[in-house]
Amino acid sequence: MIRKCRERDIDQILEIWLSASIKAHAFVEAEFWASKVNEMRDVYIPASETFVFESDNQIAGFYSLYGNTLAAIFVSPELQGEGVGSAMLDDAKSRRECLQLSVYQENTPSINFYKKQGFILLGEQVDERTGHSELVMEYYG
Repeated sequence: MIRKCRERDIDQILEIWLSASIKAHAFVEAEFWASKVNEMRDVYIPASETFVFESDNQIAGFYSLYGNTLAAIFVSPELQGEGVGSAMLDDAKSRRECLQLSVYQENTPSINFYKKQGFILLGEQVDERTGHSELVMEYYG
């Protein structure tokens, strides 16, 4: 079930974000992600419209929209590949006519996932926080 995030969900969301970020972005030091947990809790999540995928009273994943930007989409590492990400992305697409996102160029599995979901490449940029290249992608429904 996909539903709007509740305040009591935040600890599970942050656990998923940290573990999935470290797994997907091995090219960035784990300490960098750990140093951003408070920023996620205090700035990014409150500023966004966040939804969770809940199964058996556990959060399996979440995504955040900031305007027409898919600011985050993360699935618990042990549940990746089971359709949670696709279900959340379908839900996000149903809420916006157009979605943009940025994804690290080194994150090939995620790039392939977004392409399979109908996203197209718009351009490249550098993430100033990490110095790594990102692809900017867009979905227009």
